[in-house]
Amino acid sequence: MARILAIGGAHIDRKGWLAASHRAGVSNPGCWETEAGGGAFNAARNLARLGHQVTLVAPRGGDAAADLVARAAEDAGIEDCPLTFLDRTTPSYSAILEPDGNLVTALADMALYDLVPARRLLTSRLRKRLASAELLLVDSNLPESALSALADAAAVLGLPLAVIAVSPAKVVRWRSSLSKITVLAMNAAEAAALSGLQASTQSEWPALLARTGLSGGLVSDGAGPVTAFAAGQAITSLPPVLDRLIDVIGAGDALASGYLDGLLSGGSLEANLTRGIALARLTAGVLGPVRPDLSPALLAQALARMPKPDESQIPVQEHQT
Repeated sequence: MARILAIGGAHIDRKGWLAASHRAGVSNPGCWETEAGGGAFNAARNLARLGHQVTLVAPRGGDAAADLVARAAEDAGIEDCPLTFLDRTTPSYSAILEPDGNLVTALADMALYDLVPARRLLTSRLRKRLASAELLLVDSNLPESALSALADAAAVLGLPLAVIAVSPAKVVRWRSSLSKITVLAMNAAEAAALSGLQASTQSEWPALLARTGLSGGLVSDGAGPVTAFAAGQAITSLPPVLDRLIDVIGAGDALASGYLDGLLSGGSLEANLTRGIALARLTAGVLGPVRPDLSPALLAQALARMPKPDESQIPVQEHQT
């Protein structure tokens, strides 16, 4: 298994579950749940539970929320190396969800991430970790200067760089570094923000994103088709309908995790995408942004249950980008 260095968001996820369908402008009954989350952290926990050796570097405050994040990292078997700001509050993401798990709205309190300078990430200790890693996994929560410095460091080392987009507002921080990214996992809204373009069909994204200098990525569209592209090849797959959707938070990070797990094992583009879709389905079928019971065996079972591609269920096409 691979040695992975994950850098980025590891914070608190607060989820407000509505008791009935959302009504705008009025008080909506429901309940709150609190747990650890974050794009890089969710993907890191998934990859650790799939057997990879993962080190996490993430900013956090000197508060009880930071302790919750540390416990979640320990539970997943991750080596936790926090960047601690004792006088600050650990970032948080607060989402309001419909009873069926779909997102109504969310508030991201992430000001701490903007305080992380590039020099704090590229100490001699971190450079040693970079030199020994086989994959650098970063999300878009940190400042553009820090992300650019990480991309440059990975390029010098010839280290594959995987990126979690996080949001349309933050993915654009990578525009000056797109040619150095191996895989950028994003949804259609993030792809549009990054490229400044709109695709009429999902399969158009690889060609549109290639204009930005990006050579590899994943583009999802909720429960719709997912496109993966790399090395001039692209494939689009429609995931099977999920029997029961429980929680969409973390499903995109799971898609990226499964794809990267396949990539690190030398899988084909189609096999890696199928692996990502299987893990996303596993994650969306339970509460929480990750599955505490995730294991290579559980993912193998999910892959075995994936329907075979056919014209009515999972149309697959290959493209040249």
